Amino acid sequence: MKRELISSGSSFEEEIGYSRALVQGDWIFVSGTTGYDYDTMTISDDIVVQTEQCMINIENTLVRAHASLSDVVRVTYILPDASEFKRCWPILRKYFGDIKPAATMFSAVLADEKMKIEIQVTALKGK
Repeated sequence: MKRELISSGSSFEEEIGYSRALVQGDWIFVSGTTGYDYDTMTISDDIVVQTEQCMINIENTLVRAHASLSDVVRVTYILPDASEFKRCWPILRKYFGDIKPAATMFSAVLADEKMKIEIQVTALKGK
């Protein structure tokens, strides 16, 4: 089974040693994705803006893997401050409201204090 690695071009991928996504057969595993705008390598201070950018980054990655958000079967949300999660719900509903993947949210310290949310997804093409 062919293994394909997808990069966003983020310097973090090279520095840490991971891929934005890995495609193995019909499965797509998208790494924890933050609200960085990869074109400018900037990040907003607002969790809602970061959440939107996370989803844009994930959607762009899935397109490169010849898939879409509708193929997402599992999503994990990681926030340093769990009390902020409710602010993200309208953005998450915008992207996942009709798809309704299995989901988990937990609170943990992220790699950079600027990061307010990290989202990872698993997708199955052609589900």
